[in-house]
Amino acid sequence: MDLQMLALDLDFLSVLRNLAQHPLVQKYRNALRALSGTPHDFAEAYGALCAEVYQSGDQGQVLLRSLHCDTNALTDTIDHPSANVILAVSHDVRTLNDLLSVSGSELLDTAKSIFGQALPSISVLPTFASGSALPFTDGDGLRAYYQDKGFGFFADATFYAVDKEKIVPVVHPDPVRLTDLKGYAHQKAQILTNTRAFLAGRAANNILLYGDKGTGKSSTVKAVVNEYAKEGLKIIELSVTQISMFPVICTYAAHSPYKIIVFLDDLTFEREDENFATLKAFIEGGLTGKPDNLILYATSNRRHLIRERFSDREGDDVHRRDTLETVTSLSDRFGLEITFSVPERDEYLMIVDQLAEDCGIEMEAEQLHLLAERFALRRNGRSPRTARQFIQMQLAQEMA
Repeated sequence: MDLQMLALDLDFLSVLRNLAQHPLVQKYRNALRALSGTPHDFAEAYGALCAEVYQSGDQGQVLLRSLHCDTNALTDTIDHPSANVILAVSHDVRTLNDLLSVSGSELLDTAKSIFGQALPSISVLPTFASGSALPFTDGDGLRAYYQDKGFGFFADATFYAVDKEKIVPVVHPDPVRLTDLKGYAHQKAQILTNTRAFLAGRAANNILLYGDKGTGKSSTVKAVVNEYAKEGLKIIELSVTQISMFPVICTYAAHSPYKIIVFLDDLTFEREDENFATLKAFIEGGLTGKPDNLILYATSNRRHLIRERFSDREGDDVHRRDTLETVTSLSDRFGLEITFSVPERDEYLMIVDQLAEDCGIEMEAEQLHLLAERFALRRNGRSPRTARQFIQMQLAQEMA
């Protein structure tokens, strides 16, 4: 392979030109260009390339991740790309695969043939293996990959959060699965049915999960996302103070092929404020249209989401009616409301029994139930969270 010509081919990247700014591609290009310079130019560029390869891992996987998250003329016209776009992408893909096939040894051999004795013995210089090839070889192949795997901003992860007004992937997302959550079969079935409709592009409702603390509202939402992550379901978690990020999220979502849940956990307002009004407008009737691939799931310990005071019920009939309408105006905008109440004794003990079986705890049921009830009395009462904490305590005691 003519490595100096490969450097020229890299300059001709067009549709996939964003990859030209990737640090790995830049280091490759600098090393290739340095073959036309001095031995010192090559030594500096080659050393930087080695450092980048050692740090980043397999070059092919690095560039594939970057391509997966890219947006370009092909992704913008993914359903009906022009022949020229497909042709240009084919050139770019071939160039990138050629680049990935270059090993450190090939670069050093070429440099030795150019610079001769000006280079030290190749045997004492660092080297690296070629990278794995991309799983496609032309424009049609990359288009098929995008149609199957998706593309763009949300391609890199499943769970996202907002940090300093930026949407960022969650480094260590909660791996909880539905099989980990015991009880509440009816509630889980409602959420699953709505989520499957959303993924299928059918009509689906925003969901409000409300009820007592420790009943698994948040964990259920996260478990559902983990269940359908392979089908392209994403989640962005926001706090009440980050509700102003909705327009930004809508902009990103509108250009994404993925289905996205905006998740507001523990949603409660002290009063009707700017965030309260923004959320109402976002759900229904705002000027910024909500993309069809975006839905809202929220959890709260309060049915109406806003803290009520006795003073709200004072005054004449008109005042009381207006106040109550304000209080209910937000919760009424959720098409599906699902209640998570604390379990009765039998359901609580059923959850304990299932968790104990999953964890391999062998104890007579009567003794296990007695200890579980005592634990609940000392804690905050019966709940799935209390049951998990009790089982964790039993496991710790067995290990002691």
